[in-house]
Amino acid sequence: MKGKYYIQSAAAISPQESFSGPFVPQLLTLADKNLLRIKEPDYSGFIPPNNLRRMSRVLKMGLVAALQCLRNSEVSMPGAIITGTGKGSLQDTERFLKNITEYAETALNPTPFIQSTYNSVNGLIAVQQKCTQYNSTFVHRGFSFEHALLDSMMQIAEGNADVVLTGAFEEISDEHFYIKSRIGYWKKALTQPAELLTSRTPGTIAGEGSAFFMLGSKPGNHPLACIEGIKMVYKPTQEKLHAALETFLAQHEITPSDIDLLITGQNGDVNHDHYYHNLIVQYFPATTSLPFKTLCGEYDTASAFALWLATQVIKEQGLKKILIYNNFYGDQHTFLLLSNS
Repeated sequence: MKGKYYIQSAAAISPQESFSGPFVPQLLTLADKNLLRIKEPDYSGFIPPNNLRRMSRVLKMGLVAALQCLRNSEVSMPGAIITGTGKGSLQDTERFLKNITEYAETALNPTPFIQSTYNSVNGLIAVQQKCTQYNSTFVHRGFSFEHALLDSMMQIAEGNADVVLTGAFEEISDEHFYIKSRIGYWKKALTQPAELLTSRTPGTIAGEGSAFFMLGSKPGNHPLACIEGIKMVYKPTQEKLHAALETFLAQHEITPSDIDLLITGQNGDVNHDHYYHNLIVQYFPATTSLPFKTLCGEYDTASAFALWLATQVIKEQGLKKILIYNNFYGDQHTFLLLSNS
């Protein structure tokens, strides 16, 4: 999809110090498991204490990232709220399932069930802002955020909204981490982010986070970047992936040499990192490459952090063209093209 869609503001809660102050990326040190947890900000400035203690982690991180994005944009009423999530609130889902067993399906507390639904974050944002406009949540694994972004772009292109609050949120619980470790998602040996890309072993490190963007048809007062196009490819061969990239770049009348920075989703998993390696060797051998999952870990909507990272790089370094390429366990592949205007 072509066009110009301006990121007027952005906010992110991640394992990095990304929520407030100047962003300085750091390769963190893991203590006992291959898991990068978010650095939680002070939620009390956004959520009343009575509500705060009843909310799960993902609800807090999603709502506060969205509210911070709204504050940064100086927009109080978006024309739509559209998000993506791969798992929703795992903490509330697990609590509800445990209660079913513990109470033998009687006298259950409905709150964990209500808050476990995928659209609970969207609902909280809408209630907080009294927004009755278009509201949607996409749950499509590695395409969840991309479909939310695509829907936002379509809402703007079709004239249904001038500004759209677009975001993603994901949490990792201890139980979910254990389940995924049993099926080979994470590395067996403790692997530090600094060693991730040279480990040459199966699996990666887990992550979580939330990122929101105010997307508009106009630049606004302080635009961070401009989204020029997005391309999704499902389960391609290496040849079809390269053909999709060539077509995508040709549609935007640019060549690989026009890309100032390539942000990649390399995660150290020997089963899937060859997609990145082969693409870089063939198309971007002289282009600076930045792997973002060493900063945030792997999760369904990690590409939202990549987009937030790209806005920071454009703002600080003034690059003209950035291409984000991410794949989720070799199945969902995405190209996202950004510019500085």
